[in-house]
Amino acid sequence: MGFEALKKIKANHFAQVYLLLGTEVFLMKEVREAIITHALNEEEHDFNLSFYDMEEQSVDIAIEDAETLPFMGERRVVVISNPFFLTGEKNKSKVEHNMDRFLSYIQAAAPYTILVIQAPYEKLDERKKMVKQLKQEAELIVTKPLEERELKQWMKEKAEQYGAQLTDDAAEELLKVAGVNLSVLSQELSKMAMYIGASEQEISVEIVKKLAAKSMEHSVFELIEKMVQRKIDEALELFYELIRNNEEPIKLHALIANQFRLLYQVKDLSEQGYSQQKVAGLLRVHPYRVKLAAQQAGHYNREELMKMMEELAEADYLMKSGKIDKQLAMEMLLIKLAPL
Repeated sequence: MGFEALKKIKANHFAQVYLLLGTEVFLMKEVREAIITHALNEEEHDFNLSFYDMEEQSVDIAIEDAETLPFMGERRVVVISNPFFLTGEKNKSKVEHNMDRFLSYIQAAAPYTILVIQAPYEKLDERKKMVKQLKQEAELIVTKPLEERELKQWMKEKAEQYGAQLTDDAAEELLKVAGVNLSVLSQELSKMAMYIGASEQEISVEIVKKLAAKSMEHSVFELIEKMVQRKIDEALELFYELIRNNEEPIKLHALIANQFRLLYQVKDLSEQGYSQQKVAGLLRVHPYRVKLAAQQAGHYNREELMKMMEELAEADYLMKSGKIDKQLAMEMLLIKLAPL
């Protein structure tokens, strides 16, 4: 993400046009809110802040607003969302957009307006003149899923916003427990900062273990970790705990199968010489998940993982065909998988 651009925004140094591009919508919202917060006083929002959805409204209306002088203030902020016309997508709505007017504005943006273009896409259509001009004139901030280093930096900055310090070990533990969803991580950090209060300034590993809500994915990861370590009794206990929490055996089976499939794919690609970052891109999985999968996959060879997937497929058939009780099928599966 454009951390430097975000620092400029917080220092009240604004571009006239921002292009927020990427699929990490939580980050996109954070950048947008930072622009609004630092560019306008709260009482100005009613007069000088506007939002336009390009799937429902014409870009002409947004540009007309951007060209209008601010009322009782120095700046106006105009936010455009879903600009599908910057991609290769066909127009799914009946709204007509005047691209010539949009292009003219980008080339000579109003000095009193901050135009924010939210493009929640992986990429734009680089063949279009509008896209080329926009990338040349606008401040581009890419909001894609963060790499592990960026993710931990973001977590520490978020903790500081809540008045706390996050240790390196605690950041690692929280990622394992809560996963990589930024919205979830933000909520967890807010909760922990409130818990420790002003007396303690540090969120430690102990605080994370005590307070963080475990994601279903983490529970399954933990279960597989016990299987990797050949601790079948502890793996079964984790399974029974999930059942007591009313989790469906078929759902648990699907998550376990997905994880073992990931282990096989990561191992296969790694043995072909691909880096973890490249593997993450090929599998469309967050790099941190690939890192954890690589650690677990190291305990098996490809033949063992293939055998496990065959056992998983057999259990799936038995459960869905009603040939065996679902919980019993899962118990038998875990017992079979652990010694492999």
